[in-house]
Amino acid sequence: MLTDARGTPLAVSLTGANRHDITQLMPLVCAIPAVGGKAGAPRRRPTIVQADRAYSSDRYRAELRAMGIKPLLSRRHDVHGSGLGVHRWVVERTISWLHQAKRLRVRWEVRDDMHEAFLKLRCALICWSTLKRGLS
Repeated sequence: MLTDARGTPLAVSLTGANRHDITQLMPLVCAIPAVGGKAGAPRRRPTIVQADRAYSSDRYRAELRAMGIKPLLSRRHDVHGSGLGVHRWVVERTISWLHQAKRLRVRWEVRDDMHEAFLKLRCALICWSTLKRGLS
């Protein structure tokens, strides 16, 4: 899952539990939809991507830089205290919002397309409630 700074899900993908997290970094960054705002072309890419040690890879750092994105990826085998944990709670909170739908907490569906549909529906509901809070 890729979220903005407030925890609104921007992109989500469903993979097997035995897949490494890093394999989904670039597909998630490329899946960010265009968001309208100021006049001109809508922004499609973030300026910074923050991630924990599971995403530590020089290859992906170079790919993000080539896209014009500053990677703030915690390095493996460094001492703790990089400061990224301060921002990690945003993603953890969004995951807890997903788990409020009990059907997503434990996967009961045999078909992955059904589970992915419920996942994306829940993300849409999170986006809607975030938008509703911002309007009031």
